[in-house]
This record gives sequence, structure tokens and C-alpha cells, in this order.
Amino acid sequence: MRLSSVLLPVAVFGLAAVLSLVGARAAVRVVEETSVDAVQAALVDEGQAWVSVLGDGLQIILEGEAPSEAVRFRSMTIAGTQVDASRVIDNMSVADNSGIAPPDFAIEILRNDSGISLIGLVPANTDRAAIVERLQDGAPGLPVTDLLETAEHPTPENWTSALDYAVEALDSLPRSQISVSPGLVEIMAMAESSEAKWRLETDLTRQRPEGMRLALDVIAPRPVITPFIVRFLLDADGRARFEACSADSEDALAEIATAATAAGFEGKVNCPIGLGVPSGTWAEAVAMSIGAVADLGGGRVTLSDADVTLVALEGTDPALFEQVAGELENALPDLFALEAVLPEPPEAAEAEVPEFTATLSPEGQVQLRGRVADDLMNATARNYAAARFGDADLTMGTRVTEGLPSGWSMRMLAAIEALSRLSSGSVVLTPDLMTVRGVTGNQRATADISQLLLDKLGQGAEFRVNVTYEESLDPIAALPTAEECIQQIMVVTESRKITFDPGSADIAGGAQAVVDDIAEILRRCADLRVEIAGYTDSQGREEMNERLSQDRAQAVLTALSQRRVPVSSFRAVGYGEDDPIADNATEDGREANRRIEFRLIDTAAEEEATGLEQIEAEAAAETAPDAGEVDEADE
Repeated sequence: MRLSSVLLPVAVFGLAAVLSLVGARAAVRVVEETSVDAVQAALVDEGQAWVSVLGDGLQIILEGEAPSEAVRFRSMTIAGTQVDASRVIDNMSVADNSGIAPPDFAIEILRNDSGISLIGLVPANTDRAAIVERLQDGAPGLPVTDLLETAEHPTPENWTSALDYAVEALDSLPRSQISVSPGLVEIMAMAESSEAKWRLETDLTRQRPEGMRLALDVIAPRPVITPFIVRFLLDADGRARFEACSADSEDALAEIATAATAAGFEGKVNCPIGLGVPSGTWAEAVAMSIGAVADLGGGRVTLSDADVTLVALEGTDPALFEQVAGELENALPDLFALEAVLPEPPEAAEAEVPEFTATLSPEGQVQLRGRVADDLMNATARNYAAARFGDADLTMGTRVTEGLPSGWSMRMLAAIEALSRLSSGSVVLTPDLMTVRGVTGNQRATADISQLLLDKLGQGAEFRVNVTYEESLDPIAALPTAEECIQQIMVVTESRKITFDPGSADIAGGAQAVVDDIAEILRRCADLRVEIAGYTDSQGREEMNERLSQDRAQAVLTALSQRRVPVSSFRAVGYGEDDPIADNATEDGREANRRIEFRLIDTAAEEEATGLEQIEAEAAAETAPDAGEVDEADE
């Protein structure tokens, strides 16, 4: 009995111990497996499937090779959200990336009428949603397809500015391809016309950020010329000129120019090249026709599509005329039809020849004088001229007269429209002739007016166009050069300075008008690289003066930007008390030395700077003292 009473309790306690041990191990296994599964699932969800998760009791061990230190730390953070961070053991290593070159980040942006596509590789921290939103704002209604891929690498230098520039540029390029890489944007685009091509190239170049290279290729389709026309004149004194000219290729232009030179034309033949030629033998027909005028010793020839009109000078020998006209008619290529005209000697002038004159003064004043068919036509001419020139500048001096020649009213309206193509001048209309004289800033004005009159009056119309091109009236050619822009600014600042509140970089209220005038000049100047240089007097510490001059130059740059001046190619530099232009010992001298100067940046000199100089400049900028202080002694 005594032995049984001893063994039973021992057996019970032993069994309890065994059961406790088994239960504890089972509980640890359950906790371990649950923790491992939770951590592994969280890492996979966050794209960290490369991490191997092991359990050791309550401890969670992370193993594997992380691509970077940042990724390793992120994996530890994710694991710490599932279990207590003290239970996470880091056995991960970090890959050696020192020998791995960063990827070539680049974007191809394609835009056409069907939508916008983004293709390429970008840094992982790029806000792709914001890019898509900006593109949709700039092209409402067009779908944007994002096919970009990302890479976990730092954003390269000049990447953000190049991408921002490309996205902004796309707003004005409905048919284009833009390639973006760090510091370089390549644009291939189509423009609707030569004028639109020039505007795009100018705007895109002016908006280019500093430090970014731009490769620009804008293509303008050849215009459709209708009718295809050439009008060549040779007077009795041997002076030759084109009143209109069209060619379908460079080779055709060269053939026309050769024939014109042989006929006595001097200078460069300026024929627009376009589409719409009636025949592939156009240049051959033009050359033959010009040669016929030369053989006649003078006259004019007009080719309008396939119709050829040859008009000899008054007094031309009839036999010579018949010979030249016959040879030309037989030599012209198929499709071309010739009408040859030998003017008859003029009859004695009538007592009074009806005439209509329209004049445009350089100040914009318009006068209409002469004969009109009836009151209705008089009102029509007035309304037509008012629509072209404005009613306030119009003076009517016309008289209603019966018995005017047929077509007089249509020729009057054509004369008014021809006058609208001039900067100043006159159009004189008689029953036999319309004469256009004046000046213009359009190099193609003579051709445009001739084509207009042929369209309005017909192939056989008699008219003379004597229009002079003046470069000063050309809105493109009249743009000032970079040196002229700086000279204009110097004229403005010679008598009025940009001044600041004492001891600060705030532009004084009275100087705002000066900044306005400078901004107006700069907006007229294309593709300028300008340095805004700030200077102070010698009072105060040198480093404080340099910082104040920098802040003031930057304030002027900001003020110009707020006035819609493209300042991406500008820079603000503070020179402190350097380069005084007056004696700092006097108040007047110190006032003169406190100044802002504008000057062109020497691009060639910049390109000669060595890499060491650039590194030293960047290091100096990083170690410069805080720019928030100003020296109150410099006023």
C-alpha cells in the first residue's frame, strides 16, 4: 500500500509534465508558422518576394540579398508591421552595386489625332499620374496611354527639367514625337505652314531651360499653290522682273532661274516651291515662254496652270511676233495652250478717261477717289474698305458716273483688296490698266498681288505691280538683334535706374515702371542669353555685399518672369562691390555703384570652362553662407 501511494502521484505529475511539454511545443509551432506566413504574405504584397522568411520559436529571421540599403530597410519595416519589431532578426545582405551602371532613362512621347502614348523607362519616384494628368489638360479629349516602366535608381541630373519642358511643349505640337533623356529633348513635329514652323521654332527655343540641349526638327508641308502661276516681264530698256512665280521642285526652280538670267534678270529668283503643278514639264514650259519674251525684245508672259499668255510690247515687228509665237506654240509641251497678243497702236485719247484711285498712307489713312457706277456700288466699296482698314481711317471722295466700262465695279473691289496687301501705297484703275505701287514688309507681296488680280480679273487682265520690299516693315526681319536689345535696355537705364529699398532686395515702387519698360523690350527679343548683374557700393562686409547684390539680381530676374518674359536662358549673378564705376568715397559715387546691369552671356567662353572649374563653382555654392542675411550698411 505504501508503495502504491508513492508511485501514483509521481506518475500523475510525470504525465502532466509530458503533456505540458507537448502542448508548449505545439503552441510555439503554431505561433511560429502563423508569424512566418503573415510576414511572408506582407512582403510579397509589397513586392519584396526576394526575402526568405524563417521562424525560430518566436523569432522571425529575414534572409536574402537586397538590391539596395533602402530596400533592405523597407523589408525590415514591413516585417515589423506584422510581428513585434524586437522579434525580427536581420540576416539580409545588400548587393554590391558599385560596378552596375545606372539605367538609361528615356521617354518617347508620341502624339497624333488618335491620342498620346508614353513609352520608356523612368525613375521609380516619377509621378506618372501627374504627367498623364498634365498631358490630358493640354490635349482635352485625347486618350493618354501610359506604357512606362520604372527602375529603382536616383533621378539623374537635368531629368526633371527636360521632362517638364517636353510635357509643356507637347501642348503646341498636335502631330509630334518627343524624345526625352537627361539634359536632352529631341523634337520632331509637323507645322501647318512655313509661318507656323517659324513661330514654333522660335517659341520652343526661347522656352528651353538653361543647361538643357534641344534638337529641333519641325517640318512644314509644301503649300498647295492654286493656280500654279508665273508672270515674267521684260521692258523696252531690258529690265526683267517676276511679278509671280511658282515651282514644284528645286530642279524646276533652277531651270526657271537659268532661263530668266539668260533673258536679263538680275538677282536671285525667289519662287515658292509647292504642290499643284499642272504638268511635270512645267519648268520646261516656263523656260520656253521666258525665252520667247527675250526673243521678242520685251513683253510679258503669264502661265496660269496650263494657260500661257504671251503679250508683246507695243510697236513689236508683226513678222517677228508671228515667228516667235508660232515657234513657242509648237514647242510647248502637251497640255499647255498659248494665247499670243500683239497690242495695237493706241488711239487718240478721249477727252476724259474714267479713273479710280485708292491710297493708303504710312499712318494708315485710306482715301478712295474717282468714278463709281452707282450709289449701291459706292456703298459697297465703302463697306468693303471699312472692313479691310477700319471706318475711322477711311475718307471717301468718289463720284457716281454713268457709262463706265464693263467689269468696272469688280475691278474696283480688286483694287481695294490689292491695297490691303501693302503697308502703304496706291492703286490706280483705268479702263485699260490697273497699277499697284507701294511698300510692304512681305517678300512675297508682288507674287501674292499678281495672283490675286489674275484670280479676280482673269488671265488677260492688264495690270502692273511695282511693290518694294522694306525689311524694316517685315515683322520677322525687323526683330532686333541680341546686341540691339541690350543697347535698348541701356538707353532705358541710362536716365532711370532699378532701385531697391534700403538694405533689402525689394525693388522700389518707383522702379517698377523701369522694369516694365525693360520687360517690353525683352519680350520682342528672341532666344537671348542674358546675365543680370548686381553690384553694390563698398560699405559693409564684402561677403554681405556680394550676397545682397545676388539677391537683388535675382529679384530683377523674378520680376521679369512675372511680366511674361521667357527667362529660362537668363541668369542672375551678384558681384558685390567689384568693378566700381564711380568713387565710393562720395555719396554720389556710392549711388552710382549700386546698380543692375544687363549683358549678353558669352556662350563660346562658357563652353571652354573645364570640368574642374564647374566642380569648384558647385562646391563654392554649396558652402556659401545662408542667403537670408543682408547688410544694412549698403543702402
